[in-house]
Amino acid sequence: MLTWEYPPRIVGGIARVVHDLSKRLIKDGHEVTVVTYKDGDLPSYENDKGVEVYRVENYMIHPNNFIDWVLQLNFNMTAKATEIMNKQGKFDVIHAHDWLVASSAKALKQAFEIPMVATIHATEAGRNSGIHDETQRYINDTEWLLTYEATEVIVNSNFMKGHVQGLFGLPFDKINVIPNGINLTNFNGIEKDFDFRRQYAADNEKMILYVGRLVYEKGIQHLISAMPKILEGYHDAKLVIAGKGGMTDELKAQAEAMGLSQKIYFTGYLNAKQVQKIYKCADVAVFPSTYEPFGIVALEAMLAGVPTVVSDVGGLNEIIDHGVNGMKSYAGNPNSIADSVLSLLYDGQLATNVSKKAKQKVKEEFNWTKIAQDTHYIYEKAICKTVAEKQKEQIAQENAKKTTKARNTENEITSLLSFKKKHAYA
Repeated sequence: MLTWEYPPRIVGGIARVVHDLSKRLIKDGHEVTVVTYKDGDLPSYENDKGVEVYRVENYMIHPNNFIDWVLQLNFNMTAKATEIMNKQGKFDVIHAHDWLVASSAKALKQAFEIPMVATIHATEAGRNSGIHDETQRYINDTEWLLTYEATEVIVNSNFMKGHVQGLFGLPFDKINVIPNGINLTNFNGIEKDFDFRRQYAADNEKMILYVGRLVYEKGIQHLISAMPKILEGYHDAKLVIAGKGGMTDELKAQAEAMGLSQKIYFTGYLNAKQVQKIYKCADVAVFPSTYEPFGIVALEAMLAGVPTVVSDVGGLNEIIDHGVNGMKSYAGNPNSIADSVLSLLYDGQLATNVSKKAKQKVKEEFNWTKIAQDTHYIYEKAICKTVAEKQKEQIAQENAKKTTKARNTENEITSLLSFKKKHAYA
């Protein structure tokens, strides 16, 4: 597997997907090697309970920009993967995760004639509601290149299948929908910690929780805008925003300008243990994204037993059935977000019912055992397709040789007959 992030380096959702998928594939009897970026003092090699993890550093020279940094990383990932294969033999499949490893995946696929599976976790056009500058255009084009070179493409929702197909013009049957999953033991033994909760909200306050990156497409700005209506309907409520990102200062300024500083708490970065604890402390979890290919955080909240509100976009729209296992709101609509949150705060029985059904759905549909089996099937499909293409190419070459030989024989016969005819008259 090629990925620019792997635990303990976690930038977004890719790290957790690669980690959990790799662990499950190992349990199923497969061999998994991960080539990733060496962040800080992390070891260059680690056997992570069966998963062989190789980490590569970037160049000593500083790149001009992020694109150059990514290209430098890809050169080193290609070199490391080549070194591994020269020592241990070829991999059966290359699994590339997003555009950040496209160059190395393409190079290895072509050099070693290995089938390549690409997972598109999100697109640049989706994150930015279109392509607006040359950097975004480069990333968009690299995403296209990755899907073009891939033997098979995996996306995590039906929304993403339509989005990727329309964006890159791929054959529809080349795109396979396999949802992300969650470790079903994540909250085992984790109970509500009241002392921990009091760091963020008073005992009488209902905690409305957001967990994730603080970036535009996550829609936190709309959740903050929903707070006046929520507080008007339910005075003892507190919004807790857990995470970090480029919009932190802007969101804090928004809360202050609206006079909500006392009712909105920014926790900053929380480690994995703190995230588990804060889910257990929450009364409602809200994920108001304006663009969301899947939404692992929603699964976390559902598994933790927290009544969950999501916007009606992307993968979130497919995870939640409104009023059955959670609540939906119109994307980008603070009024709608407030209505869904208030319905759960007002109606304790509704909150209990949706939480129970949500946890059941997560366990049935988003467990890694099933997801790993589906992914392995795509690997086999890619291998078979590559073998078939090679056989087809060999047959074509053999037929071409036969045709050439037959044409040469025909030319020789024609020349001989022409010679005999010419000398017969002589």
